[in-house]
Amino acid sequence: MNEDQSLLIQIESLSAAYENQTVLHDVNLCIYEKDFLGIIGPNGGGKTTLIKTILGLLKASEGKINFYDNGQPVSNISMGYLPQYNSIDHKFPISVEEVILSGLSSKKSLIGAFTHEHREKVRQVVARMGLEGLEHRAIGQLSGGQLQRALLGRAIASDPQVVILDEPSTYIDKQFEARLYELLSEINHDCAIILVSHDIGTVLQNVKSIACVNETLDYHPDTGVTPEWLERNFHCPIELVGHGGLPHRILGKHQH
Repeated sequence: MNEDQSLLIQIESLSAAYENQTVLHDVNLCIYEKDFLGIIGPNGGGKTTLIKTILGLLKASEGKINFYDNGQPVSNISMGYLPQYNSIDHKFPISVEEVILSGLSSKKSLIGAFTHEHREKVRQVVARMGLEGLEHRAIGQLSGGQLQRALLGRAIASDPQVVILDEPSTYIDKQFEARLYELLSEINHDCAIILVSHDIGTVLQNVKSIACVNETLDYHPDTGVTPEWLERNFHCPIELVGHGGLPHRILGKHQH
């Protein structure tokens, strides 16, 4: 963290249960303005549970989450969310423009209409996401990469203080994955990012700090992690291999 960055989210002694089973316990974490935090960890370790708790979609069973704005405690902050790809109803009759516009719902009154300024903001986001010409296309007719861009556009439309992404690289090709991380790097100039991913190698290349969630949380302030750190947190041996500028993490034969 740079010294000029202010605290945004503080998680203290957090525990959370899902379907009456404790998934997280004694989680402590600080997230700062313009941080880019990668959250990794084994399947079932609690990554999605953690971000749902931060978003307020799941109530913590113990501990608390504190929010700050310009260093002052507040009841909440503005957050954008890109959920997992498989949680989206692709048959829902909604266009790209409507998806992004829905990200501005909190900016209008409950019964009020979207304004010209709202629609101009959507036009800007459409251009930023490279979706010009697709504004009126139904989401069911989009490619995986196009849909992810539309959903990312929805997440950033309200200029949130933090954007949370849950496995954003799923169902997109490697060419668009590179463009996705370029977009995230640009967005990170304006807000903090929390990125959940199973792809350790890609995450380590793009984030500023890393946390491994496996029932509890182990934080690393930068991305210079060691094989020992990964092995300790994943409870299985992970070999670091680098070639062609792309590091890969390879799991050796092991028993959980």
